[in-house]
Amino acid sequence: MSVIAPATSTFPLAGRQVNRMGYGAMQLAGPHVFGPPKDHDAAIAVLREALAAGVNHIDTSDFYGPHVTNQLIREALHPYPRDLVIVTKVGAVRGADGAWLPAQAPDEIRRGVHDNLRNLGLDVLDVVNMRIMGDVHTPSEGSIARQVAALAELQQEGLIRHIGLSNVTPAQIDEARGIAPIVCVQNLYNLVHRADDALVDDLADKGIAYVPFFPLGGFTPIQSSALSDIAARLGATPLQVALAWLLHRARNILLIPGTSSLAHLRENLKAAALNLSQDVLAELDAIGRQGER
Repeated sequence: MSVIAPATSTFPLAGRQVNRMGYGAMQLAGPHVFGPPKDHDAAIAVLREALAAGVNHIDTSDFYGPHVTNQLIREALHPYPRDLVIVTKVGAVRGADGAWLPAQAPDEIRRGVHDNLRNLGLDVLDVVNMRIMGDVHTPSEGSIARQVAALAELQQEGLIRHIGLSNVTPAQIDEARGIAPIVCVQNLYNLVHRADDALVDDLADKGIAYVPFFPLGGFTPIQSSALSDIAARLGATPLQVALAWLLHRARNILLIPGTSSLAHLRENLKAAALNLSQDVLAELDAIGRQGER
């Protein structure tokens, strides 16, 4: 496992250098990522403050809401700054009851790309992640050639610039890279969910960004008395320390913590300036190892 100081604050993505602390827009939608936000003006303010604070990497999808987060991003930020990289994803749609339904056929992928283009107000998407459905916490093996080939065709048509993957195994990444270049991988990974340890390092060697989803535990935030003790010693919150650990973990990790709160946004962004000593990193690593048992 490699360890890197957060002073290395950028990493290449989609042909640009992006700040490693980004923003995930999922929580801007209503409860359970469905319907409009509880506070529309607050959602707009969060997006604008994120960019004002230096965020130039936003993660979204048209199935958040559905359509809600992309429409908010367009309202708040369009016309977009030239250095902003918007990464979206396809592979699912929402049922009338809010259910997450697979949409993995080529025509469904094409429709998803056009939905993202329309609601973001773009002619071409910077990066589209192919979200492989299955268990939300554990990728399932199986060929993804048909899905990646569908995105590669859209790339050749000039509708997307770069392709990424989400919820995938190392074998699926290798298969995809045989079809088209892959610029990022988005999987479940955080201080206590460490199944991708080897994959993070392998992708770093290849210059491919690794973007953890649920970097703070998702709908069940990370809780650990040891983490709380470390945070208290550092004068930080436990979640700031968990984010800082990820930034120290590897140079290719890009963070996209999400929130609909200005106060929480500011708290998350401060994690990028938190330096962790080798002793603290060892303590945090021990928490992660215990979480694997």
